[in-house]
Amino acid sequence: MKGLRGVIGRVRDWRRGWHERSKLQRIDLYTRGTLAGLPWVFLVSWGLVPLLPVLGEGPVPTGLAVAFFAVNTALCVLSNRDLGAAFAHHRGTETFPVRRLRLPAALLALLTGLMVALAATADLKDAGLALLVLDLPLAFAIPYVLLVPIRTYLVHCAVYAAVLVGLLAAVGVPAGLLFGAVLSMLVAILLVLSSVRPSAWSMSVMWQAEEARDMQARLAVAEERLRFGRDMHDVLGRNLSVIALKSELAVELAQRGNAAAVDQMVEVQRIARASQQEVRDVVRGYREADLPTELMGARGVLQAAGISVTVEGADGPAGIGAPAAVQAALGWVVRETATNVLRHGDPTHCSIRLARTREAVVLEVENDGADATDPLGGGDDGGGSGLAGLRERLGALGGTLTAGPAGDDLFRVTATVPLTASRPEPGGRAPSGPDPDGPPSSGGSPIASPPSPAPSALPEER
Repeated sequence: MKGLRGVIGRVRDWRRGWHERSKLQRIDLYTRGTLAGLPWVFLVSWGLVPLLPVLGEGPVPTGLAVAFFAVNTALCVLSNRDLGAAFAHHRGTETFPVRRLRLPAALLALLTGLMVALAATADLKDAGLALLVLDLPLAFAIPYVLLVPIRTYLVHCAVYAAVLVGLLAAVGVPAGLLFGAVLSMLVAILLVLSSVRPSAWSMSVMWQAEEARDMQARLAVAEERLRFGRDMHDVLGRNLSVIALKSELAVELAQRGNAAAVDQMVEVQRIARASQQEVRDVVRGYREADLPTELMGARGVLQAAGISVTVEGADGPAGIGAPAAVQAALGWVVRETATNVLRHGDPTHCSIRLARTREAVVLEVENDGADATDPLGGGDDGGGSGLAGLRERLGALGGTLTAGPAGDDLFRVTATVPLTASRPEPGGRAPSGPDPDGPPSSGGSPIASPPSPAPSALPEER
């Protein structure tokens, strides 16, 4: 019973690990697994079946057949061990150590000698010799074709084929069998070249595209930080310079006993409070989500991930015709739900629908391929911290958010925001953002500004 539970636990761990991988990681694992399994498939078919009739021909042919199969098995093990490093070498991420080819090359030479001895001592059928020649170089050639240029690979294979045919001719193999061996060797060489190199090339291109997307995302973040820094400099630079000049003027007037120093300090106070409000406006604009922009971004990101997207109602009164506060709140919902669609499950389609009633705007985001056990990877109430943050944000505007299964392999998020919703006051406390790792939520500073005094009658100095 414990053994069965252990097997079930390992299967669950494997399934969980598979679902945690990205689509590109799954393709990479599938490609590597397929290439790693090829030598074993050929070992059991082409490398074992021709040896079975030899086992009853006497001790010498039987010993040679057993030794051939054992060495061939060891060569397959080394081929699987070197395949990952060969992939990395082909992609240019690391260098394959040449010393790791010494043992496989020695085993290939030993395997060639055993096959020539079998051809000389055993009664191999015509098809049997051709199959052994087909299987002979495969285990060594699969990783080797990724380590050298194609021209070098073909030259080395031609030299090896010539040596093999010469050895077979030396032990008395008839000309017809030699011709069949040449054809078998040619098929094996081209089979490895046409299956392994294109697979590795495709994976390299896909990984380069993935790295380019990551770099593009990092550059977008850096550009946004620069833009925000420029905005803050534009807002604060001039005002801080004016504050410094007026403070110096107030000090000089105070030292002279001039009552105008008070007016100058009042003006400094007014400029400081105005700067505080301008900073709040910059931060609010930086933090707010724009619904049309978020819809466009969600469509582009999901389609780039291979997910078909349909958007309904974005150009109508529920979209561009909704109040600015409603659009900002729904923009956050689109951003968070698009992130969850990419992060959890394996969807193929996502639909976004906007509808407007008399009192509210309703947004529905529905996708298939959700994990029924935990569709969004959330901890509390199955909604995740991101959806909990959205509920808090929409609740501050009088809105609601529901999330849950909507049928077989479907997950739906529904957000409702009243048309009377308005942004929180600049001095009030804003709700937390939908993503704890993303941009903070909109809203101003928690410190409320006191009423500004009347401006000074003195002109502002430059």
